[in-house]
This record gives sequence, C-alpha cells and structure tokens, in this order.
Amino acid sequence: MNFSNRLGVAGFSKVSMLAALALCAVTARAEEPRYFAIRNAHIVTVSGPDIKNGTVVIAKGLIVAVGENVTIPPEAWVIDGSHLTVYPGFIDALSDLGLGASAPAGPGGGGGGGGPGRAPAQPTQTPSQGPQDRPATTPWLNAADELKPDDKRIETWRDGGFTSALATPLTGFFAGEGAVINLGGERPSEMVVAAPASLYVTFRTQGFGGGFPDSLMGALSYVRQVYLDAHWYGEAEGTYLAHPQGLERPPYDRTEIVIGQAIRAGLPVLLPGNIAAEIHRSIVLANRIEERSVIYGVQQGYEAADELAAAKMPVLVNLKWPEKEKDTDPDEEDTLRVLRFRDRAPSSPAALQKAGVKFAFYLEGASSPKDALKNAKKAIDAGLPAEAALRAFTLSAAEILGVSDRLGSIEVGKIADLVVTDGDPFKESTKVKMTFVDGRRYEVHEPARPAEAPTIRLTGKWKLSITTPHGTQEGTADLTMTPDGTVTGSVTGSSGDIMGSMGTLTISDGWASGNKFSFVITVPIEGSPTQVTFSGTVEAGQMKGTASGGDFSVDFTGTRPESAGGPGADQEAD
Repeated sequence: MNFSNRLGVAGFSKVSMLAALALCAVTARAEEPRYFAIRNAHIVTVSGPDIKNGTVVIAKGLIVAVGENVTIPPEAWVIDGSHLTVYPGFIDALSDLGLGASAPAGPGGGGGGGGPGRAPAQPTQTPSQGPQDRPATTPWLNAADELKPDDKRIETWRDGGFTSALATPLTGFFAGEGAVINLGGERPSEMVVAAPASLYVTFRTQGFGGGFPDSLMGALSYVRQVYLDAHWYGEAEGTYLAHPQGLERPPYDRTEIVIGQAIRAGLPVLLPGNIAAEIHRSIVLANRIEERSVIYGVQQGYEAADELAAAKMPVLVNLKWPEKEKDTDPDEEDTLRVLRFRDRAPSSPAALQKAGVKFAFYLEGASSPKDALKNAKKAIDAGLPAEAALRAFTLSAAEILGVSDRLGSIEVGKIADLVVTDGDPFKESTKVKMTFVDGRRYEVHEPARPAEAPTIRLTGKWKLSITTPHGTQEGTADLTMTPDGTVTGSVTGSSGDIMGSMGTLTISDGWASGNKFSFVITVPIEGSPTQVTFSGTVEAGQMKGTASGGDFSVDFTGTRPESAGGPGADQEAD
C-alpha cells in the first residue's frame, strides 16, 4: 500500500511534504493490516523440517498457519516470498537493549578482552541503602519497568534480524531482574513478553565504592550469604504470618523479599564464568545455592564443555571474541596462554554442541547486529554446524529464557516474530528485507549511498581530532574499505562531549564514493544512545568533515600516520 500516492505527496511543498510524511507514518501504523501471508518462500521453522516452498499466515500478532498448502484468508496482505527465506526472529540472549544506554563494560564473566581472566571495570554504583545496606545490590530493578521504546538501538537490531532480547540491568552483584522483550511497539507494555525472566549476578568488585566485599572470595561469599538470608527470611515470614501473636516480626528487607520471590518463581540466576576456572566456580556456587542457574561468558567452553554437560548447565556464549586491546602497548608480547585463548575461543560453541550443552548467543557491548552474525560465522568456521548456530539465536535461546512456548520457532500459535532475508544469515552479502515483531511488519530501509566509485583509500588507522566547545578530543578510526566502497571498522575514543569514555565502537552504514565518505557509530551521550555520523572528504591524505548527531554538529580532521610522508598516496582507491 503506497500511502504517499494516496496523499498526493509529490505535489506538496517541502514543508508540506515533511508534514505529510509524518502523517503517513502515523497513518501507515494505524491502517496497516494485522493479517499477512508470506507465500512461495523457503521457511526455516527450526523446530521441524524446512519448507522449501511454503506459506506463513499471520493474524493479530500470531502465526496461524504454516505449510506448503495453506489457505490464505482474503483479508491478508500477501507478500511474495519468491527467492526469500523466512526464519524465526533472532534473540539476543543477554543485553541492555531498551534500557536507554549501553553499559561501558558489558556482561562478560571476565576474559572477554585480550586474554583469560581480564575483566573490564564497571561504572561506579552507589551502595543500596536498605536495612542491611547491601553494596551494589538492587534486585528489585526490573527491566520491564525501565524500558525506553525510543532507544535507537532497537531499530538497529531489528533491522539486523533481531526481534527479541533478554533486557537486564548489568551493574552490581545483584543488578536486577531481566525481562524478555520484543523489539517493537510504541509503549513498554507492548514490548514485554515475560517479566521478570531472570536475575543477573556478577562477582566484580571494581567501581562499587570500596568496602566489603572487595575481593573475589568476598563477592562469592556475599552472593551465597544473600541467598541464605533470602531462604531464612521466607521461612521466618511464613512462620510469622501463620502465627503472628506472640512472635517478633522479621524486619523488612527488600533484597531478601525480592530474591525470595525470584526463588519461588523459579527464575534462572545468571552467573558469570568466562574461562574454565570461572565456569567451575559458578557451577559450584549454583549447586550450593540450589537454584536454576545459567552461566554467561563461556568463551573457554572448549575446556569446560564436559563439566557443563555433567552439571546439565545451560550457558550463554559471548560472541565478542577475545582480541588484543586497542590501547595496549603494540610492542608488548602476549603470553602463549593468552594467544591460545584468542585462537580457540570461537571453537567453544562447537565443543559445547558436541558435549550436549544447551547454549544461546549474546554479544557483549554490541553496537551492531552484524557483528553478532559475523562472529557466529567464526564459530561455524571453527566447527559449529550452521543449523546449531541458528538454533542458538532462536529456539535454544527461547528455551533457556523460558519462553519457547511463545518464541524461537515458526509454529502455529506462537508470536509472529519473523525475519525475512534473501539468503543465509551468516553470509556477509545476505540482506534482511523485513522483520515482523508481534505480527507488525517493519521494512528495512538501507541508507542511500552515492553510486560513484571511490577514488580514495580509507583502509588503515586514522588519528582523529574532533573540535568541541570543550577543546579538541582525540580518537582513532580503524577502517577497512572494500573495492565497491563499503567501509567497516571501529572508532576508539578516550573522553569528551562527542566520543565520551566509550571504548571501541563498531562502525555501521559506512561507504566511500569519489573522494567522499560517511560512517556511523552509536555513542552513549548523557545516558542515551545517539547515532553519530562522520562524513567528509579525503584530500592530500587528510580527512576533513563533520561529526553530527542529535542536535549537535562539530568539525573533525583525520590523518593516517603511516602515510604521512606521501600526501598523494590516499588519493588512489584500493
């Protein structure tokens, strides 16, 4: 349905056109049908065999029919799926999507960086002020109550094929309760699939303001003691409520009440464990607290797969494979242990699959869904069957998160969360054509880019200088440009209004045309994810342009140290 034609937009003035487009967006959302049929498509159900030439029918947010010979209701909006493949919507099994800002240090269990056991510091969190003054303990924070539908990352991940996520607070020993959310809808109430869905725990002590616990042993003891206290509180409260006369009432303790509720609800406890020793430690703790547990991180799963299988412990694998930190001394030599870890980490999913361990995927601190699929391809190259990788993004994730009766596969009665592509999602050339979230169709609009072939060479490291009202801020862009002008890579910053203390962020929507270029990074600015577009030209080996996002625009320049001696070198395309 072409709403612009219906409204006669072509004849409007520029101002009228903008108003009409805004009206079209509202009208399209209000009038777009809730009945769809995708026919003549290759349907990958995940829970059963593929359907080579089938039809999926959606009605009022649910899948109502799927198969080769399906009757399409007359009210359905029919979509021709020829040469397209329909998958269940992908699930990010651990994130803070929808919570407004990406945590500088993500949810890895340590070792997500350059080598085993390295854990980045988390931001400072004020100790709680409950009766026990428990440090970094806020289990009552429920992601479902904190959702921000205008989190710009939601659209980015949805355009990448992700339709659901486990959103959870990530900072603190007991950070809070997660919620399984759908990545669509205009109000938080439309997004929540299941809440609460999990309880997130860390053992990290950095940045929590000092005091007990200030060591790993102290953190482990603290977490176990909180569970003991919660069990005691539940028993004491039950006894008091049954016979209050003559008994001293137990003191109110918000932490113990909320964790007790999580225990009775059977919520899975997410425990950290990235390298083999950490995984073993969390298995032992899980047995001691006697709660259903899921271990996250697990990049050294190749050494712990058998122990995890024996413990029947599901896991969430962090796809941000370990690599050398960008800001380390380039002359510093890494140990053989660290190098082996980096080399073998992508083989962990294959080892887990072979041992019979149920696993799902997440990407720590991700700024682009393309990175998740690209890093999953590394696991496939390391021996993981492609169908197992797909299952980890869909049905296995739903099973671990307790929502497989609603999400994770294409079956009648489940929520209509689908991704439609033009091929294998793990191939870099594959494009997502549209997604369905709760049965609502979302088109994927690729950013326009000029057709002119690039005449510049962007591949390499560039030193960026950004002029801000608070002075010049420095950063580094590590770029790769393909012959057709596609630009990928990352930007690393230190501090300042634009780049902030952001670490390394992945580039998206990058291109070069003629001597012009553009790329986008997503930066947490004042607690809100903001897309910052770097655009400009390259002349005589120097970048020059603007970085803009939200309501700001500032100038920047870039130089490539390795080509400083040859001002004309950058004028030739790769």
